[in-house]
Amino acid sequence: MSRTTEGKRQLTGGRVAHAVLILFAAGSLFPLVWTAVAASGTSGRLARTPPPFWFGGHLLENLEIAWTDANLGTALINTTVVAGSVAAGTVFFSTLAGFAFAKLRFRFRNALLALVIGTMMVPPQLSVVPLYLLIAELSWTDRLQSVVLPGLVSAFGVFFMRQYLTGALPTELIEAARVDGAGSWRVMWHVVFPAARPAMAVLGMLTFVMAWNDFFWPIIALTQSGNPTVQVALTGLGRGYVPDQSVIMAGALLGTLPLLLAFVVFGRQIVGGIMQGAVKG
Repeated sequence: MSRTTEGKRQLTGGRVAHAVLILFAAGSLFPLVWTAVAASGTSGRLARTPPPFWFGGHLLENLEIAWTDANLGTALINTTVVAGSVAAGTVFFSTLAGFAFAKLRFRFRNALLALVIGTMMVPPQLSVVPLYLLIAELSWTDRLQSVVLPGLVSAFGVFFMRQYLTGALPTELIEAARVDGAGSWRVMWHVVFPAARPAMAVLGMLTFVMAWNDFFWPIIALTQSGNPTVQVALTGLGRGYVPDQSVIMAGALLGTLPLLLAFVVFGRQIVGGIMQGAVKG
């Protein structure tokens, strides 16, 4: 359906569209709601058949136990530093490399781009041993830089920014800046970065979430008692002969809340950047 308001044509959804959207929203929210329900009870309550589908009365108690036992205060700070640094580095370096592959002319450009894309097919498990030997040689074990530096650039980020800048950044705009006397860095700061802002916002959001939820490499490079990230710290809640599932769920809920808060605060800017990029495209 559509309607006209003040000379502008606006699309409106029907009842079927709203029903489908409500179902998708409910399905998306169910895991989070179930985590909160499980965190508010006890292990015995969760073991019932059928399991309870309403909140219990132990949420604050379980949150306090998870916060203390897993040292989540330090873990949240460490994870914020790691995820923020990885996201900022990936956006910055991927934009530089994406611009080079999209607009600059140099020898073996296509071969180098194919090599970068080819690294996406290599399983990350193959690089664990040499990477660990390297950080051990640098005495970086159980330090945050051992998690930050390997993730400062990604092949996906380079390919993503290259594809975006190929169509969103006119070559004539770069040539006009150079005619005006702008150097390479001035072109980057005043031409490339403003044009790439929507894609940079999307890449930053995706990279931040991936770095926040990363478990495989941090559990190898960090320890639960030293400088843990959230995912590493939560492993301490699952130890013991009979793990308390409610406390584990409470820890998972605490580890998820900062991501939800970040999306609530910056969601409008991120979605606005995506829509701006779509309109420009």
